[in-house]
Amino acid sequence: MKKSLLFLFLLLLIGCKSDTKSSEENSKAQTVEKNVSNIQYATAFDILEFDGYKEIIINDIWPNSDTSLRYLLIENQEKSPKNTDIYDAVVQVPVKKIVVTSTTHIPSLDMLGEIESLVGFPDLNFISSTSARARIDDGKITGIGKNEDINVERLLEVDPDLVIGFAVDGMDPKLRTISKAGIPVFYNSDWLETNPLGKAEWIKFFGALYGKYEEAIKEFATIEQAYLDTKDLAKQADSKPKVLLGAMYKDIWYVPQGDSWAAQFIDDAQGDYIWKKTKGTGSSSFGLEKVLETAHDADIWLNPSSFTSIADLTKANKVYAEFDAYKTGEIYTYGTKVGATGGIVYFELGPNRPDIVLKDLVYILHPELLPDYTPYFYTKLE
Repeated sequence: MKKSLLFLFLLLLIGCKSDTKSSEENSKAQTVEKNVSNIQYATAFDILEFDGYKEIIINDIWPNSDTSLRYLLIENQEKSPKNTDIYDAVVQVPVKKIVVTSTTHIPSLDMLGEIESLVGFPDLNFISSTSARARIDDGKITGIGKNEDINVERLLEVDPDLVIGFAVDGMDPKLRTISKAGIPVFYNSDWLETNPLGKAEWIKFFGALYGKYEEAIKEFATIEQAYLDTKDLAKQADSKPKVLLGAMYKDIWYVPQGDSWAAQFIDDAQGDYIWKKTKGTGSSSFGLEKVLETAHDADIWLNPSSFTSIADLTKANKVYAEFDAYKTGEIYTYGTKVGATGGIVYFELGPNRPDIVLKDLVYILHPELLPDYTPYFYTKLE
């Protein structure tokens, strides 16, 4: 009997220890899980932190894709996972030489003080960054063709540690060739984000590559706070001006849909976007008559395609003169602020600095709230 009682006591003791250990492990796992991600607004990617390495998860690569990608960033070789076959690409960080393929990638390098790592880009004329243009002038950044037709041989010659690409509707075969040649390729899908702060949060993607993740988090926090402060300021406005976006392209007028990045900006700036109720994150298309019928009384007209003057509008189509915003001159464009070789600064920097974009828009819609402000991206059509 004593032996039986002793045996039961030992079983209970082992069980308690096992339960305690299991509880401790679960608690530890939960603690790690809570601290694992610092991504707040972006939905197309995530970053997982581990001791000695990080993982970047790309959730969306192109619209409606059902493919996700997983990248390994090795910080400490001794602590990195032994099985790397489960990853789509592996890179040792910090990265020293990089090729990027979208101008939206460049401001992150600027903000992190890593523009000197940029050694290649598809079409150099699109770049507006003054620091990058200085390196181009010095012959330190090589043109590697065009995005739709990357010159693989030229890219291999610059021998980058990493290539950052993007996909519109499928994997780029040229990027696949580069990967097979032994150069890691990471896909970046910042352009899929619909939240303005979600786009800007991709600086953390680049921060992880350069061993500057904490610095990237701080940079983003500054942008986030400036954006939220301006959004709160806009709520003090007494009115919501009616806003029209875009212009005719051939015979079609394309307008951002109600769940898009552009529509979010207008809403946060306390504007009444005409097509805010349309569903989707892309564009809707209308004929000129439909747009005139719906938006002839818009108070503000933004982003009128490539037009940069009032005269150009009516030269292209006399019907433009029938819009109220044309009559009052309340038409604004981001197309006049360009880099040294003609690249539109808004396309490069705007996604990374939504705080500046929003401040511009609040000034245009509610100038009384920012009486001493000068817009950075936008100018009124003369």
